[in-house]
Amino acid sequence: MTRLTGRALRVTVYIGENDTWHHKPLYSEIVHRAHAAGLAGASVFRGVEGFGASSRIHTSRLLSLSEDLPVAVVIVDTEERVRAFLPQLDELVTEGLVTLDDCEVIRYVGRDDSPGRTDSKGKKSL
Repeated sequence: MTRLTGRALRVTVYIGENDTWHHKPLYSEIVHRAHAAGLAGASVFRGVEGFGASSRIHTSRLLSLSEDLPVAVVIVDTEERVRAFLPQLDELVTEGLVTLDDCEVIRYVGRDDSPGRTDSKGKKSL
């Protein structure tokens, strides 16, 4: 389990829901590669409306435009690990936007790491 607190770097990849990599959703490929690279975590967020460099608005409100909604893949880890992962994003993301932001990790605890007792179902409680 990766430990992470203090200064970190957040990379956000803005792509379309229908973007693919070898017939697989691009967002899924990014998440799986981040996992394989040992990064602290990655999450995919589906947008309800947005536009990018093409200036075409994608929205869930109109049936005719409800395809290819915006997706953001967010990854947070140390600057060293994130920067080492950037060449993979450069390979994968042919259309979209990739941003980097400094951030501070206040708490990063997995289910198996949380303090407390374990109940009869194996769940931990404080």
